[in-house]
Amino acid sequence: MTDEAFSIDKRPLRDLLRQVEDGRAQLPEFQRGWVWPHPNITSLLASVSQGFPVGTVMTLQSGGDVRFKHRPIEGATPPPAVEPETLVLDGQQRLTSLFQAIKLGEPVVTQDVRKQRVTGWFYVDMRAVLDGQTDREDAIRFLPEDRIVKNFRSEVLQDYSTREKEYEAQLFPLSAVLDPYDWRRGFEEYWWDRDKESLRVWGRFEELFVRNFDRYQVPVISLGKNTARQAVCQVFENVNTGGVSLTVFELLTATFAADEFDLRRHWEKEVKAAWDAPKYRILKEVSNTDFLQSVTLLATAARREDAVGHGVAEERLPRIGCKRKDMLELSLDEYERFAPLVVEGFRRAAQFLRQQYVFDTRFLPYGTQLIPLSAILALAGEDAQSAGAQSKLARWYWCGVFGELYGGSTETRFSHDLPDVVGWIRGVFGEPRTVEAAQFPPGRLLTLRTRNSAAYKGIYALLLKAGAVDWRTGVKAEVTEYFDESIDIHHIFPKVWCQEAGKDPGLYNSVVNKTPLTARTNRIIGGNAPSDYLVKLAKSAEITSEEVRGHIRSHLAEPEHMSVDDFPSFFAARKAALLARVSAEMGKVIVDDGADTDALAEADAEELVEVS
Repeated sequence: MTDEAFSIDKRPLRDLLRQVEDGRAQLPEFQRGWVWPHPNITSLLASVSQGFPVGTVMTLQSGGDVRFKHRPIEGATPPPAVEPETLVLDGQQRLTSLFQAIKLGEPVVTQDVRKQRVTGWFYVDMRAVLDGQTDREDAIRFLPEDRIVKNFRSEVLQDYSTREKEYEAQLFPLSAVLDPYDWRRGFEEYWWDRDKESLRVWGRFEELFVRNFDRYQVPVISLGKNTARQAVCQVFENVNTGGVSLTVFELLTATFAADEFDLRRHWEKEVKAAWDAPKYRILKEVSNTDFLQSVTLLATAARREDAVGHGVAEERLPRIGCKRKDMLELSLDEYERFAPLVVEGFRRAAQFLRQQYVFDTRFLPYGTQLIPLSAILALAGEDAQSAGAQSKLARWYWCGVFGELYGGSTETRFSHDLPDVVGWIRGVFGEPRTVEAAQFPPGRLLTLRTRNSAAYKGIYALLLKAGAVDWRTGVKAEVTEYFDESIDIHHIFPKVWCQEAGKDPGLYNSVVNKTPLTARTNRIIGGNAPSDYLVKLAKSAEITSEEVRGHIRSHLAEPEHMSVDDFPSFFAARKAALLARVSAEMGKVIVDDGADTDALAEADAEELVEVS
């Protein structure tokens, strides 16, 4: 934004509240509701009554290319056809509080300090203002809606329910502060024949309190009507540091609503409903922003393809992307065009992940990788359904997982993945950049100790893909996982046994010594040596020891080494087997040089949360 994009001036509080009342100043739909409790409003009124600054108000001029759905400030009831001249971006809570307390002329519906709903009126004790000793906040009172103060037994303590009682108590209603003349006349008439000294109270009170409201000027920063949507979003977040960040979804919801499209309803009732079935449970943590990113990838890819078709030079072609700026440039037409494709893309992504034995969000390596995956499947369409295409897609997926390429900021990788992988599937490009970049050092297996790592979850999925069955029941792990939430990854050589045998914790706590087992099977294992628990497993399951060994081999583990408690031989063999699986899925040669010392030192330097 340039210096000319905004202006700064001061405006009378009276005029700002009049604009709120008649609808010339309204709120963009993305603004949250009014939430100030009455002690906050009291502090605000006290500051204005003393001429103290209460911060700036920031507005956006209406009528530009970027339109937002709008609504009146709470309490205002302008005619429905009124279009606002400005939208309030910052200062909503202050403007609403002042409008409700001194302009609306109705009881203020707010909260107490416990966030309980309360309704009432703001008053100021005139004598407390004039004594010069009372703190201004203490002089302002919040009275019940009926203006009668009662104790917990509902006994009346104070009654200010009539004008005469207000005059007698010299308690001035702040709802009259912008137009005090009727109240002043009644006050003077009440005291004319009663007490001349009280009669003179008004003059001093008006000068010290009332006129400050009439004279009060509010600094206003006004953004021009041509301010870009991205700039509005950035400015809003900068000035609302104490609140919740404004998401792209909320801003687009307000933008699309200007064209009578309810983005929030579409997300809740149509998008999420499309994968509500149990078979799509892997999608349950997909957010509305994730969905918008996938839609934006398709929209920007279409813009680029259209530009290519019109002969635009390479260096001037629009970029494919899904960063915040890209999402904020998404038009409603583009959303309506590509959202259905992305819904289907996510459904196909869930099906693809099931084929990769990724069933549950607990063991989903990267939730972020769902974004390019869904976009790829949406754009490639039926081209992605052949066996060859699925093989390429799987290779890209596992390179991303075991190359650990989708942590942190990933939008640039997404923008490469979409054209790279679709082009690879269609045979017009070579290997995607993600596949080329992925590397899996053999020593990484020793540093994978908890499911905080995507690669750790990837090993879990590869074990299921290898056909891992429960050691006791012989039921495939993915079936057990579906019906029994108690399955988890546990030690093969138990931790207690390893500690007593003096084994290196850097080895026995690594994923090489862990595998998915049910809670009941793990209880049978306990802290026993493998040579002991293999016998117990066979007895518990009422099967032969050879059948148990077959179950164990399905986990890429060698029962021969376990039956004689040979941890070093077991560890070396299983590490080699896991590396072979990772190598096969990534389509890359992994050479294990056996240099594990550095990897162990790196892992042992970190504070690790172990899963036993």
